[in-house]
Amino acid sequence: MRIFLLPIVALLFVAPFAHAQELVSDTITTMRAKVVEVVSQETKQVPGLNVSATTQTIKIQILDGAEQGTTVTIANDYLVLKQGEVFYLRHDVNALDGTDYYYVYEPYRLGSLAILGALFIALVLFFGGKQGARGLLALGGSLFFIVFLLLPGILHGYPPVLVAMGVSSLIICLGSYITHGFNRTTSTAVFGMVLTIVITGLLAYAAIPFTRLTGIANEEAVYLNLNAHGSIDLAGLLLGGMLIGVLGVLYDAAIGQAVAVEELTVAAPELSRAHIYKRALRIGREHIGALVNTLAIAYVGAALPLLLLFFGYGTDTWSTAINREIFATEIVRILIGSIGLVLAVPITTFISVRMLVGKVSHSRHSGHHH
Repeated sequence: MRIFLLPIVALLFVAPFAHAQELVSDTITTMRAKVVEVVSQETKQVPGLNVSATTQTIKIQILDGAEQGTTVTIANDYLVLKQGEVFYLRHDVNALDGTDYYYVYEPYRLGSLAILGALFIALVLFFGGKQGARGLLALGGSLFFIVFLLLPGILHGYPPVLVAMGVSSLIICLGSYITHGFNRTTSTAVFGMVLTIVITGLLAYAAIPFTRLTGIANEEAVYLNLNAHGSIDLAGLLLGGMLIGVLGVLYDAAIGQAVAVEELTVAAPELSRAHIYKRALRIGREHIGALVNTLAIAYVGAALPLLLLFFGYGTDTWSTAINREIFATEIVRILIGSIGLVLAVPITTFISVRMLVGKVSHSRHSGHHH
């Protein structure tokens, strides 16, 4: 196991931390501000469109940064603000002629996000107990790997596929052992998941040129490509995203299969490996049906506004809309993720049967199992 993981860990820790280069040279500062007074407000029809827009003139006070305490009066046509409301303000200074202007950037959401986060943590700890706490710890570790290994590795120009495979394997190992403890059952699930990630990665690697996806389907990818001066492999990035996206449901399927084999072995130690494999696969089939649906519906839900825009107001037919890269990307993502999910069940079941049958009851009685 350690030998297997060493190259992955080495690859990731070699990747130096890098930052995207800024494309623009204008000075842009973002700070928090508060509405002192709404000086005026009016709602007008937007010429040529059947929508109305509200414009305000507001007096604001800057709450932090170098300009803290400064009061400015600005025009605002982005979002309707009330007196006393806190928001993020942008101050742009033009690099060429020094002209500057202030504009409303975003509402201040951090307080609301913190309340929702606290509610989530409280419920997980209350209903999940020790297992819930372990799950939160594993989630924190996963986010750490993504922010401090995956992103810098890709920004530095390492192949996104290899970096995503490596980070996925680390997330799998960390999450599994923290949540389910160090035991034979967890190890079988880890082996099954890592093998599935490798197979899914190779499949995605082949699928992207096969479906002629470029990875430049949305504006975020375009901006990233400009800021990185074309140094990032966007098709590879798309592929890496597919692997990370499937981790959650893959984890669920693999752990479920390993536990199913373990329970069957303990309940009926006299059964042959082939018989246990068949029974465990039967459990896995039920799981596959539910999880594939979960994965597809989650992706469709995320793309709902886009679907409405194209199918309700676009000029494309169904076939030309589906053929567009922005939709084809989501379809490939769903299909590759689902294939990985389906493969995880027989792969993990096979590994579990090889590693657990005839051995698990002994480890149970000697008290090693969590």
